[in-house]
Amino acid sequence: MVSEAGAGHSSGAHIALISWNEIVFLSKTFGRGGDDGRELIIMSDSLDGFVAAQLREHRVPGLSLAISHAGRVVKAQGYGFTDRMEQHPVTPATLFQAASVSKCLTALAVLRLVEQGRLALNEAVYWRLQGWKVPAANAGVAGRVTLRRLLCHNAGFSQHGFPGYAAGEALPTLVEVLNGTAPAKTQAIRLVEVAGRSFPELMRELVLEPLGMTASTFAQPLPERLAAGAALGHGADGQPVPGGAYIYPEMAAAGLWTTAADLACYIMGIQQAYAGHAGAILSAELTREMLTPQAGAYGLGPLVSGTGRALHFHHSGRNKGFDAMLMGMAETGAGVVIMVNANVGPQLLKAILQAGFAERV
Repeated sequence: MVSEAGAGHSSGAHIALISWNEIVFLSKTFGRGGDDGRELIIMSDSLDGFVAAQLREHRVPGLSLAISHAGRVVKAQGYGFTDRMEQHPVTPATLFQAASVSKCLTALAVLRLVEQGRLALNEAVYWRLQGWKVPAANAGVAGRVTLRRLLCHNAGFSQHGFPGYAAGEALPTLVEVLNGTAPAKTQAIRLVEVAGRSFPELMRELVLEPLGMTASTFAQPLPERLAAGAALGHGADGQPVPGGAYIYPEMAAAGLWTTAADLACYIMGIQQAYAGHAGAILSAELTREMLTPQAGAYGLGPLVSGTGRALHFHHSGRNKGFDAMLMGMAETGAGVVIMVNANVGPQLLKAILQAGFAERV
């Protein structure tokens, strides 16, 4: 993937942070305009001053933005600071927590295993579980819990988000998370263990390396060698999260550390697979199934809506001190990723989306 630098700091539990009307607005915007990306590049360069002003208005320390078009990153930009106190600048290489956007990449890994014949979308996961089984009280529904239903949030489980663990807190094991026993902070949930390797290793092999997401990791906690290049989370009051980044042992749902430019590689990978490009990460057939609504707006991983040139996939997320969102147009090849190191609600992301793309409507 080729990255063209912009100005400034630049280089070569789903939470609805953006309302559905704003998602539709953006999809209509992306579905129009020229196909060569030049209009998109001009538009993206005009964002810089506006984004800086929005950061000041909303008291957000830093933001990472990536815009992709036609298989390349046309803008990768860092704004503000990784830490309000130290004021180290955000660059396109700065790591942010992706929160629930992690689920999109986890779903992609599952679909790759499906395509390899190692898993089946409609098979009951009960028979694949190792070292843990669905409790006897729920045995009657175990046969209805399939990968398809898990990926589209339709398996009937109530736990939909994770609060994370501050540095120094006791971390639960996988079984403790599954059973909802101390020191886990959540009720019992259901996960699937496959392939016999650690989850970060599996995600690197199946998703991160094939997509060229070389800056990204699912390791929790973040390895010390990478910590110096990571943003520090901040609360809605603009103050740093005490003790540093929270840890998310529920890696599949919330554990990804990444950059906006790396997440743009995910968007472009899905777009190339949807178009049937040779060597794409998934077949066109399975990608089209992925981007077909299965339960409400959920496809197999991301949320999807629209048809034809307006078909788009998206997801947003929130961890302690971090908000993130991504959107990609399946047919037109446009995409956007926004990551911030603060919990600010929808106003900031909405303003940047509308400022960036309104002139194309």
